[in-house]
Amino acid sequence: MTAPDAARPQWLHRQERGSLFWLRIMRALSLGLGRRATRPILYGIALYFLLAAGKARQASRAYLSLQFRRPAKLGEIYRHFLAFASTVHDRVFLLNDRFDAFDIEIKGAAPLHSLVREQGGAFLFGAHMGSFEVIRAAARTNPDAPQRICLAMYEENARRINAILAAINPTNTPEIIPLGTLDSMLAIHRSLNEGAIVGVLADRSLATDDCVQIELMGRPALLPTGPFRMAALLKRPVVFMAGLYRGGRRYEVHFELIADFSKLGEGGRDAAIRQAIENYVVALESYCRKAPFNWFNFYDFWDLSNHAPH
Repeated sequence: MTAPDAARPQWLHRQERGSLFWLRIMRALSLGLGRRATRPILYGIALYFLLAAGKARQASRAYLSLQFRRPAKLGEIYRHFLAFASTVHDRVFLLNDRFDAFDIEIKGAAPLHSLVREQGGAFLFGAHMGSFEVIRAAARTNPDAPQRICLAMYEENARRINAILAAINPTNTPEIIPLGTLDSMLAIHRSLNEGAIVGVLADRSLATDDCVQIELMGRPALLPTGPFRMAALLKRPVVFMAGLYRGGRRYEVHFELIADFSKLGEGGRDAAIRQAIENYVVALESYCRKAPFNWFNFYDFWDLSNHAPH
């Protein structure tokens, strides 16, 4: 199910720069020469985006100005683009199991593992910040972690991500469940019952989605209610996830319980969903403060014009 053009938000209109051809070239260079030798290329890529991507530059400036409570400097915007380029570059190594190239610190994993053992599958809700691949890497390198992680996302975005990840390593692409199809909920329910963890990046929506208006970083924003309603309907716990890039070869992976719908009774569902969304916003704001250059929504996130909150 693809959203009609009139119902497509800014993030879905935004086309990826470059091509799969150049991504394959970068993959070959990176794996052949190593991470250290190919990292200097990223500085040129970040500079290109700083000079050529006007709307992304404006979005970065607006977001960073909110974080720093003053006008963002050009060097800070450049650093924002460089952090994004770094996580994309590192994806090449993570998807090809080159874990020795990184120092990964994991925080809050033990409670997540306990939840999965006690209740079966769980939801991981994240945002477009840092690296999702480093979270998958953390699971693959920990024998106590659930080894099956699915990612639920909009169908058109799923096709795009699958193509990108297949160009990096066609044998290690994540299991993706497309949202917006008739059997999406059944597939997610089945995966959870089999003990899988289902990841959702819950900070973007289609214009046709039900959204709630909520204050985010001091400004009104719209967040989709669908992921939270799905978790409530399936009565599963929700854990916030963040794979933060900390510069150099360092990453921090954080897990934080924000809702447990397994304990939800027949009444109070709407209030529990609202509380879960508010907990999600608190966690998102907290990690953005800790690592402000990890927020990768390079469009006007606070533009309410394409949505109607419910």
